[in-house]
Amino acid sequence: MEFGEFKVKDGVYVPDIGIDYPKDDPFRRLVQVRVEDSSKGKYQFDETYPYLDDSWWFKFNEFLGFFVKWLLVAVINRLHFGLKIVGKSNIRKYKKQLRDGAVCICNHVFVFDAFGVHAAWQRFRNVRIPMFAKHFNGRATWILRYEGGVPIPETREGIRKYNEAFDEFARRKMWFIIFPEAVRWDMYVPIRPFRRGAFSMAYKYNRPVIPNVYSYRERKGIYRLFGKKSTPCLTLHVGEPIWFYKSANRKEELDRVCRETHQAMERMAGIEVNPWPVME
Repeated sequence: MEFGEFKVKDGVYVPDIGIDYPKDDPFRRLVQVRVEDSSKGKYQFDETYPYLDDSWWFKFNEFLGFFVKWLLVAVINRLHFGLKIVGKSNIRKYKKQLRDGAVCICNHVFVFDAFGVHAAWQRFRNVRIPMFAKHFNGRATWILRYEGGVPIPETREGIRKYNEAFDEFARRKMWFIIFPEAVRWDMYVPIRPFRRGAFSMAYKYNRPVIPNVYSYRERKGIYRLFGKKSTPCLTLHVGEPIWFYKSANRKEELDRVCRETHQAMERMAGIEVNPWPVME
C-alpha cells in the first residue's frame, strides 16, 4: 500500500540525497547497526542492563560527555550540518511551567539530531533518550550512553527494570527526548506516523510535550566548505508545549496530543499535505 500525496509551501527546500525511501512501511529500518566484535563485550538488553546507573564511573563519563558533546558534536552540527535553531523563546517563556521536565518530540532524520534538540534548551542538563537497543553494542556505545541514551529492552523483565528507571528519572525532573517515528530516515521531509509510547510516557508522568522538527536549507556560502552540496543544512524549529488534560479520557487525550504534535511539526516544517497518517 502506498500512502497519499505530499506538498510543501512555496520556498520549502526538499533535498535529494539519493535515498529511495519506502512508500508503504514508515517503520522500515534504513540505518544498519554495526555491531562490535564479541571479544569486546556485549550488553544484554534484559534485566541485567544498568538502565539506572548511579555509579561514580557512569557519572564521571557523563561529565566527560558534556565536553565531547559541546566541543565536538556541537561544532559538527554547526559547521557540517549548518544547524540553526529557531523558537527557543517558546521554551524560555514557559520556564516556570517546565521546571519539572518535559518530553521533547522530534523527527528522526540525521545522526546527531538528539544533540540538536538538547542544545535547543538546557544543554548542560542531563536528559534521557529511549533508543534502539542494538546501537549500544555498536561503535557509538560511549557517546550514546553518556548523552543519556537508554536502550529499549528486549525482554519482559528488562521492560520492568526500564520502567522503574524512568520512574526515577521522572522523579529527578529529567527531560526526555523521544523520536516517535521509531527509525531514522536521513534528510526525509514528510512527518511519518507516530507510535503512542512517547505520549503514554508523557501522560504517565504528567509532562507537557514539546514539538520539535528539522527542516532543510540548500547548502550555500561558507557551508559549502564543510560538506557536500547534496547534503542539506538543517534548521531545528521548537514549538510551544502541549499539555494533557488529566481529567479527560486517557485514550482520547493520547490521541489528541499525538495529533496536535504531528500537526504542529507539519506546520513548522512548511508541509501543506503530508503523505502519512498521524499514528500507526
